[in-house]
Amino acid sequence: MDCRRGDRNFARLNMAVMVTGGAGYIGSHMALELLDAGEDVIVLDNLSTGFRWAVPSGSTFVEGDVGNHELVKRLLLRNQIDAVMHFAGSLVVPESVSKPLAYYLNNTCKSRSLIESVVEAGVKHFIFSSTAAIYGVPESNPVAEDARLEPISPYGSSKLMTEIMLRDAAHAHDLRYLALRYFNVAGADPNGHAGQSTPEATHLIKVAAQAAVGLRPYLEIFGTDYPTPDGTCIRDYIHVSDLTKAHLSALEYLRNGGKSEALNCGYGRGYSVLDVVASVKGVSDCDFPVRLSSRRPGDPAALVARADRIAEVLGWTPRYADLDTIVTHALAWERHLIERQASVPRLI
Repeated sequence: MDCRRGDRNFARLNMAVMVTGGAGYIGSHMALELLDAGEDVIVLDNLSTGFRWAVPSGSTFVEGDVGNHELVKRLLLRNQIDAVMHFAGSLVVPESVSKPLAYYLNNTCKSRSLIESVVEAGVKHFIFSSTAAIYGVPESNPVAEDARLEPISPYGSSKLMTEIMLRDAAHAHDLRYLALRYFNVAGADPNGHAGQSTPEATHLIKVAAQAAVGLRPYLEIFGTDYPTPDGTCIRDYIHVSDLTKAHLSALEYLRNGGKSEALNCGYGRGYSVLDVVASVKGVSDCDFPVRLSSRRPGDPAALVARADRIAEVLGWTPRYADLDTIVTHALAWERHLIERQASVPRLI
């Protein structure tokens, strides 16, 4: 076991929040959000895809795997954790089609181990990073939380299985949870403290921003023959900082006695791939090359959230519900990463 502690005392008197996957994209933003709200934060990450430097100072960092039952249970008990926010997992839809067993191990089996640790430690609040991929190809858009759940990728199935485990565990034990079903998360912290840092990320806005700043020679569009107005996929893009605010509201909701729920996290408006490309080109003032390719496995034609339920339950109001704003922050983060890389000393 490799435990690396941050600036705060490992044993604490106040209740704390554990953030799994807190060295990754959304998890690091969440750790920032919690610290800003005055929470004590324990970040657990095995650094398989995350970055140690992305973990905000002021949080306690532990390098370890969420599937390590004894480690997780020990951390939960020693730090008087009253809530777990679970972001750790694999998330590339096409990769899940070619590596299904890896996704069921990382997303489902390890989540089951985490839930067991939570129950045994007596933690009462659990917030799960779920996905709109559990809807598969919806019969209509926007899609509501009570729509039929028929994922078309192992990624979506692996997340749905975790939702089912949470539902059953909450029924049998003193545990309440919120499963927040993300639509397409994008953008970066408006103050430049965090962003999507994985070079090989597959998120459209991330990839387009990389093309705009010269990190990719072109942008590849997968599928132009979908039954949509311009033939490309339509998605509901949500700013990562709006998403973390929703999680903070979810934490307050559960601590105040709120019942278990599954809630969509989106804006209720869809943009096509070509819409996103036009936005990135316009905001960056760069006309990068675009190549057209065939469809990828596991991609529905359109996926847009019905977003009224989350506002009703959590009182959540987004601040950055504008595509150009999301793109502006994503581009700023790509430029920050370039500057950061340039400042790293090179060994000769």
